[in-house]
Order: sequence, then structure tokens, then C-alpha cells
Amino acid sequence: MSNEIQDKLQICLSFILERLEVHKNHRAQNEVPPFFLGINGVQGIGKTSLVASIARTLDSAPHHISTVVLSIDDFYLPHEDQKRLAANYHQNPLIQHRGQPPTHDLDLIVSVLASLRDGLETSIPAYDKSAFNGEGDRVPQSQWAKANVDQQQPIELVILEGWCVGFRALSHARLSDLWKTAAQSSKRSTGYSGRLGYNRQEDVEFVNSALKGYDVVTDQLDGLIHLDAENPQFVYQWRLEQEAALRKERGSGMTDEEVITFVDGYYPSYELFTEQLRAGAFENRRGNQLRLVVAKDRSVVEVVRI
Repeated sequence: MSNEIQDKLQICLSFILERLEVHKNHRAQNEVPPFFLGINGVQGIGKTSLVASIARTLDSAPHHISTVVLSIDDFYLPHEDQKRLAANYHQNPLIQHRGQPPTHDLDLIVSVLASLRDGLETSIPAYDKSAFNGEGDRVPQSQWAKANVDQQQPIELVILEGWCVGFRALSHARLSDLWKTAAQSSKRSTGYSGRLGYNRQEDVEFVNSALKGYDVVTDQLDGLIHLDAENPQFVYQWRLEQEAALRKERGSGMTDEEVITFVDGYYPSYELFTEQLRAGAFENRRGNQLRLVVAKDRSVVEVVRI
């Protein structure tokens, strides 16, 4: 296990085990639902590797905490629905491909979480990002893995990880202020490295409005870990490194130019919603969020309890 995973792992495990103990102590022994944990982080920061290490460690001795991992990426709309959404809003570049709200199937997320909460046998969706020449499509349900199957220990911990997990929509006034500042900065010859200012206000408002619907998911989380890049611009280098490794492994993948364009489509949301996430996703529920500030080498430079 790399050092960049190991240092995050120990910090996260301590937080998770503490919150699990509190979660159990507030309920009767036979009435303890699974603990729902969100993990947020920009692309390339190491979410997937960290989450896999967390699940593997907790599933094993001495913890034996039955864990299931959900990725918000696996809840993208089916290919035809995404194409229809893009066509209906063809002037909005932010939703011409999967990624931004509302390109996820919220009804499916809610139904899967409800099934896991009730301890029922649950099919876990999967998404094939390589389908349709990289446009992606949902894997047939017959191929989905199952949780809470007979003879298995009931799921105690549900981890939902993703780049926008825990984001909350902004007020119209706050979004307007941020957009106007970015738009003005983008007109200068130097000094602006974001993408928000290059998008129309109505396009980012569409995403913000869709994000309000994601509260039905965020409100179900019992805790949240935010892997926060010390500088959001790190996402470009991290994603370039990630894709270079994939090209080496598979012999194909996005070019550097395609990677930059790909990240550009997500970056406006980092500019809009990261500040609020840093302040806390849970109003009046202090202590349930952990923020790990990560340097360019992916090492942890600060830990903040929110």
C-alpha cells in the first residue's frame, strides 16, 4: 500500500469507527440500520483506492464490519436517457456528457439506499464507461452484484463515493455573485485559471437547480469524508497522470488534450460548491464531517473536523 493511501487510511478509519460506535449507541441493539458514509474528492485524488482499502480493512479482522461500496458514477443515466437530456438542452455544454447534475438517476440511488437501509437483498448498479465509444451506458441488471444475500453478514456500513457527493445547491444570489466574479476575471488577460466564467450563467444555474434534488441523497448520510485538494487546479495534473497510467496499461485512452477538456466540464462545479462543502454539508450536525486537505503529492497536510 502506498504511503499516500496509508496516511489517509488511518485517519479515515479512526473517524469511521468512532462514528459507527456513536451510531450504534444511540439505537437499540436489534434496530441499528447501516451507517451511510459519503466520501467526496476531485478526480484523481485517490478516492477509489482509498475506499477500497477502507472496505477491505473493515471487512477483515479484527473489525468484521460488513461493508458495501457504491460509486455515484454507477448511477449515471442509461445511454439513451443521457443522449436525450443532452439533446433537450443542446445549448448547455455542461450536460452534453455524463458528470454534472442532473446526469445521475436519483430515483435509482434512493431505491438502492432504501433497500440497504431495510436490510433487504439489494442489487448494486454498475456502469460501463467504455460503452458507446466512451460515452458510457449502464450495465444490464443481470450483471449487477448483490448485497445482503442469504448467509452473508448484513451490511453495516454503506459507502457512497463520488466527485459531487455532499455538494449542496447555492442560493440564486450566491451563485450569481460567484458567476459574475468569475466572468469578469475570465475577461482579463491573466490571473484566472477557472472555467466557471467561460460558461453562461443560465447553464450553471441549470446544474445548481438540479443539484437541489440531490439533497434527498445527502440528507441520508450519517457522515462525510471530504478529500479536499489544497489547490483545485491539482485535478488537472492528477487526471493526466491517471489517464497516462491507463494508456500504459490498456494501450489506449484519452489524449492529454481530451483529458483537459474532460476536466473542464467538471471544474465549474468545483468552483461553485467546494467552499460550502468545506464549511460543512450537515447543518446542525457538527462532528459528522472530516476534511482531509491534500497536497499536490496527495499527502495529507491538514485534518479538519467539521
